[in-house]
Amino acid sequence: MSTHDTSEVPWSDGRWTTEPVSTEVVDGDLLVTAVEGSDAWRTTSYGFIHDTEHALLRDLEQDSAVEVEFLVDFSEQFDQAGLFLRSDETTWIKAGIELSDGQEQLGAVVTRGESDWSLAPVPYWGGRRATVRASRAGNAVTIRARVDAESWRLVRVAPLAPDECVQAGPFCCAPSRSGLVVRFLAWRTTPADTSLHP
Repeated sequence: MSTHDTSEVPWSDGRWTTEPVSTEVVDGDLLVTAVEGSDAWRTTSYGFIHDTEHALLRDLEQDSAVEVEFLVDFSEQFDQAGLFLRSDETTWIKAGIELSDGQEQLGAVVTRGESDWSLAPVPYWGGRRATVRASRAGNAVTIRARVDAESWRLVRVAPLAPDECVQAGPFCCAPSRSGLVVRFLAWRTTPADTSLHP
């Protein structure tokens, strides 16, 4: 994985897909209050389409990677935050931590017309700093995540055409309640990972 040439992205560089209730920068961190019912999903299993996520996005070029770091502090069903990649309303990926069925889960939703969803429980990530990374190279985007300074773990490899126009950045949603505040700690860009496996 590439660790050189890391650049911090100012919070002011992105544009929201859906405006949150409020945002505030405190000690360099971005605090985002989510709208009740905000979510991103298309059709599969549930039957509905939700396109109301709070994603702060800017262009993600080929052969580059983006990281979002945030505090895992969720208490209600489907509270979620992480990294969002978007081509258009029917082509996007969200990856991060979600409170599902009573525990923190690390997962991703990959959407091309319809959504799919994968999850893995990470109950010991609560109250800690999670980082989600999307690396774009060749015909794919590779999603990795870690907590604190632990080793990166592979979350997902998904197809992404080299010439596809994509934007990426931090996101959060609160599908089931009001009052969710997510503290984003960093937004960074780096060169793309040099290989799929260490």
